[in-house]
Amino acid sequence: MRIQIVPVIMIIIYMIVLFSIGYLTNKLTIKNSADYMLAGRRMGIFMVAASLSANNIGGGSTTGVAAKAFAGWGLSAAWYVLAAAVAMIPLAYFAPRIRKTMAVTIPEVVNRRFGNAAGTFTAILNVVSLFCLTASQIMAAGSVVSALTGIPLNACILLAAFIVIVYTTIGGMLADAIADVVQYLIIFFGLLISLPFIISGAGGWAVISAKLPPADLNFTKVGAVTIIGLIFNYFCTFLSGPEMVSRFSSSEDEKTAQKASIMSAIMMALLAFIPTIIGLVALAENPGLDEGTGTTALMYATSTYAPSWITGAVAAAIVAATMSSADSNLLCASTILIKDIYQRYINPEVEDRRLIFLTRFSNIVICTISAAIALFNISLVTLNLFAFALRSAGPFAAYALGLTVKDATRNAGIVSIIVGSIAVLFWQLQGSPFGILPIVFGSTLGIVSFFLVTWIERKMGKPPAPSAYK
Repeated sequence: MRIQIVPVIMIIIYMIVLFSIGYLTNKLTIKNSADYMLAGRRMGIFMVAASLSANNIGGGSTTGVAAKAFAGWGLSAAWYVLAAAVAMIPLAYFAPRIRKTMAVTIPEVVNRRFGNAAGTFTAILNVVSLFCLTASQIMAAGSVVSALTGIPLNACILLAAFIVIVYTTIGGMLADAIADVVQYLIIFFGLLISLPFIISGAGGWAVISAKLPPADLNFTKVGAVTIIGLIFNYFCTFLSGPEMVSRFSSSEDEKTAQKASIMSAIMMALLAFIPTIIGLVALAENPGLDEGTGTTALMYATSTYAPSWITGAVAAAIVAATMSSADSNLLCASTILIKDIYQRYINPEVEDRRLIFLTRFSNIVICTISAAIALFNISLVTLNLFAFALRSAGPFAAYALGLTVKDATRNAGIVSIIVGSIAVLFWQLQGSPFGILPIVFGSTLGIVSFFLVTWIERKMGKPPAPSAYK
């Protein structure tokens, strides 16, 4: 396979920028563990919003959306990202409450309200899921580099893991957030600039649309159940997602967190249709691509109809999309492991500087294990679905309702975590009957059990659980 020189050069430049961000952030800003884990709680609206957006727009929202548009969803594949944007709007209600807790992690809040068992169970679920999510993003980044260079996939996976380890370990949350701003801009403008070249190269939209089945131009082709399910799925995932919560916790104040949530919704919505249309171009021009699956629809359309420098920009955008998710997942996993397990149970009096060292060391260990998982080449969709289901359905009620329901009792938290976790696994094994997503089913049962236990225990005279806020 011939190496695509221009795209490779652009990706190398992008990697140099990432390393520079990590080095300079470490040199100039990191003085204590709060600086490393939460950027000193001084991130402004745009930085928080861009970081939230970049984390949500991973490989699934770029190459994945194009593939969905190609393989059956048509224009309605845009809902894969639009649903995430809609889910950010109600999250604006919770964002200031998340910031108000002054907590570092989700398990810390759950532990305050519902005790050690609930907090530890949440921590374990979070860490395991973040292992899987980090692995999936490393594998996605490695596959892009492999496609551009001809280097074996496994070698590219290890290279991607090394890059994530270096800049995340050196710079912490602030480097992660600054990199996210760069990554969002690369993702958005890289894909946006490519779009007119691709449409023009394929003969114009009139020619393209004439080759497509009319159903593929239907904005609601996937149906209301799927769209509503996606919105609820994203809402549950975001509100119980460590990488999302850490951004709100890193905001300079509660109002900043709230406004950033709304801005992020707008930033994601702006991107939704771009990979969708690119996927439709690939379908119109080559319906047999990848044996009809369209897995490489985004890169196929770009490399076929756009100049090489545009292909490079899109390739850098895809790598940026995966890297922006991988670095956040990695840092959150390490922070939870050290703060909620090591510091709570092994060394409560650990020195602040040692916390930074241990978190950095955990980054290396976790990313190495995640790379090993990625080497098995498990389906990205399988890894992501398992991870999101695992971390969201169980802790969702305990964390979300723990922030808002003052009368909740102590046992309501642990019962909802257990019920939600069992329910989501059961529903996934059943193959998601009636088109209801496992996260939706598990989270719903978790919420029901939370309120039921609270009602029973309050009737028995048991007091409310302690506050989630300091």
